[in-house]
Amino acid sequence: MAADTLSNQFQELLGLIKAGKLDVADRLAVSILLQDPGFAPGWATASRIATLRRNWPRALECANRAVGLEPANARYLVHQAHALWAMGETTPALRTAERSRDCCASDPIAWQHLGRFYFVAERFAAACDAYEHAVALLPGSADAHFNLGAAMRIVGRLEEAESEYDRAIALRPADYEAYYNRAELRPQSPERNHITELEQILAGGVRNPRGEVFIRYALAKELEDLSRYEDSFRHLQAGAVLRRHHLNYDVALDVATFDWISREFPVERVRVSSSRDGGPVPIFVVGLPRTGTTLVERILGGHRSVVACGELPHFSNALSRAAHGVAGSAALSREQLVKISAGLDFEALGADYLARVRVSAGDSPFFVDKMPLNFLYLGLIRRALPQARIIHLVRHPLATCYAIYKTLFQDAYPFSYDLGEIAAYYAGYRRLMQHWHSVLPGIIHDVSYEMLVRDFEPEARRVLTFSGLEWQPACAEFHRNPHPSTTASAAQVRRPLYSSAVSLWRHYQRELEPLRGFLIEAGVPEAELDS
Repeated sequence: MAADTLSNQFQELLGLIKAGKLDVADRLAVSILLQDPGFAPGWATASRIATLRRNWPRALECANRAVGLEPANARYLVHQAHALWAMGETTPALRTAERSRDCCASDPIAWQHLGRFYFVAERFAAACDAYEHAVALLPGSADAHFNLGAAMRIVGRLEEAESEYDRAIALRPADYEAYYNRAELRPQSPERNHITELEQILAGGVRNPRGEVFIRYALAKELEDLSRYEDSFRHLQAGAVLRRHHLNYDVALDVATFDWISREFPVERVRVSSSRDGGPVPIFVVGLPRTGTTLVERILGGHRSVVACGELPHFSNALSRAAHGVAGSAALSREQLVKISAGLDFEALGADYLARVRVSAGDSPFFVDKMPLNFLYLGLIRRALPQARIIHLVRHPLATCYAIYKTLFQDAYPFSYDLGEIAAYYAGYRRLMQHWHSVLPGIIHDVSYEMLVRDFEPEARRVLTFSGLEWQPACAEFHRNPHPSTTASAAQVRRPLYSSAVSLWRHYQRELEPLRGFLIEAGVPEAELDS
C-alpha cells in the first residue's frame, strides 16, 4: 500500500473511533491490515477497538501482533497488559506492565496509559509513580494532574491530591469532577474553602448537566462543613433531581429482587451439612453504603493475618458465570437468575470466587471483601463458602438514608437520588436482612455504627473475635493503615475516629420529613425513626 494512502486511511480510522463508529472502524482496520500486515500502529489500533468493544481475545491477539513488530513500544505493551488483565492472566499482565515501564522513557502518553493500567489493576502506588512521570514530562496536561490526584487520594496522600486537582482546574476550568473530588478531600473551614468559586461557576451557568451535578454536590458538601445546612440541602436536592432525571432506573425491580431471593432461599436451601476445613477465610462486610463498612474493613485490615481487598465484584461475577453456564446462551431475566442460582454447584461457585480473589489476597489466611451489596448473596455465600464470616453494618434508618442521599456515587446505587426510592430500597433491604437472620441464625454479626463510634474498642474487639482473630493494637490505628481505599470514604478513613457524622442527619429533620413518611409507609417502625 502506498504510504500516502495508508496514512490517509489510518487518519480516517482514528476519526471513526473518536466518533464512536466502532463497527465501521473495525472493518477499516481489518482492510488496512490485510493490505499491510506489517503496520504495527494498525494492529495497536485494532486492539484498541476490540478493547472498546470488550472483545478481549481479539484485543490480546492484535496487541500481540503489534508487540511482535515493535517489542520495545511501551504503548503497545500496555495494550497487551490491559488485555491480559481483562482475561484473568494477572501475572503475565503485571510482568508485561513492568516491561512497558522500562520502555516508557520520555513518552508522557505511555506513562499515562501505564498509570491507567495500574489503576485498573489496583496497584495504586505504581499508578502514582507512573502519573508522576507523566506530570513531570507534560506539566500542562490537565488529564495527567487529575489522574495523579485521583491515585493520590486512594493511597492517602490527600494534601498532594488537593494540589493536583488545583492544577487540573487551573488548566481546565470546566473539569467539574475535579471540583467535586477536591471538596471531598478534607473538612472545609471558614478560612479555607471553595464556596465562592463554586457559586460563581453556577451563576455563570453550567451547560453540561453532569457538570452541574458535580458542582451542586461539591457545594452541598462544603456548605455542610461550614454548618450552612439549609443552603447545603438546597444544592444537594437540586443536584440529586438533575442526576435522577438522567437515569433509567426502576426501584420496583430491586424491591422485587429482594422478595425473589427470600422466596428461593428458605432455611432448607441454606443449611450446611458440614464445614469446609482449610483454605483462606473470607470475611464479608456487608450492608448499605455509608454505614461504616469501610471503617470495619480498616479495623480488620490492621491485623497482620488479614488482607483488606476492598469492594470486590468477584462473588457476583462468579455467580453470573455459573448461572449462565447452566442457562447456556439464553438471556436471563433477574428473576430467572435468582431461581437458577438456588440450584448451582455451590462448591464450584466457592472455588471460582476464591480463585478470583487470590490475586488480591495472596496466601493470607484471612481476607476482607467489603462489597456492601454482597448482602444479596448471603444464602449463596453460606453454601459456597461455609467457612466465611459475615459482618453486617447497621445504622439509624434516617442517618443511613441521608448519608446515601448526600453521596454522589456516579454509576452505582441509582436509587440514591430520590428520597422515595431510597426509602423503598431501604425497606426492601431490611426485609431481606431479616430473612437472612431467620434462616442463618448466629451466622451474621450485626455491628451498629453508632455503637462502634461511641464505644470503639469493645465493639471492635467483638468484630475481631467473631472473625476468629485475636485483638492487635494496630486494629485501633485504622487511620494510620497505609492500605489504599477506593470508596467514597477514602478521605474520611485517614482521620482518627470522629463522632460528628453520627447525628449529622438531625440538622435536616425538616428537609427529611418526606423521607420519614416514606419509610413509615414502607413498614419501618416509627419508634425506630424517633430514637
